[in-house]
Amino acid sequence: MTDRSTVHSDASIIASWSRNTDPWTAAVRGGEIASRVLATNAAIVEAVRARAPRTGVDLGCGEGWLVRALPEVAMVGVDASAGLVARAREAGGGEFRQLSYEEIAAGALQLAADVAVCNFSLIGDAAVRGLLRAAPGYLRPGGHLLVQTVHPLMACGDAPYADGWRDGSWAGFSSDFADPAPWYFRTVSSWLALFEEHGLRVVEMREPLHPHNGKPVSLILVGRLAGSALG
Repeated sequence: MTDRSTVHSDASIIASWSRNTDPWTAAVRGGEIASRVLATNAAIVEAVRARAPRTGVDLGCGEGWLVRALPEVAMVGVDASAGLVARAREAGGGEFRQLSYEEIAAGALQLAADVAVCNFSLIGDAAVRGLLRAAPGYLRPGGHLLVQTVHPLMACGDAPYADGWRDGSWAGFSSDFADPAPWYFRTVSSWLALFEEHGLRVVEMREPLHPHNGKPVSLILVGRLAGSALG
């Protein structure tokens, strides 16, 4: 029997995204992901602008679309995939660095941004917890972390509503995609607890709705870092 802990891991997520650099870039830039075009792209841009930041960091920036969508903010995009960082640099619009969440957790980023954004990029387990724990290393005191993720109530499907690893899928995407990344499911209460556990007080929650069926397509949480880097 295959050990799910070896198949479903933070390392396997990075490997999958690295293999799918080109089709993912084409899908994002070609507007092939309906939920993003209809709702979630605008939702995260609006949520960031509501904080009126001067500086920001996009953690798990992919090919860099969000950095380019916020030209008024001095943005740094960070991703673990060398291929995606290369695509982001080719398109420009900001500074892009290749760093894993583990490296950021170890203090490699060293920023003091007004906002940090994780747009559908927190899909692992231990690496995610390490990234949030390291928030004082990339956010200024009083800065905000914005996370957009799949809405747990909609993404749960027929599986139990409980935290745990899930198999990934490229259903609805082109045949160019291969080896879908696993992802770690969290309930709404677990997301809230994750923020609070790492010194980020949740100050806002948004649930963007699909304009056609009126159902939530994502969950956006805004957490405020304590006013002192030690807090």
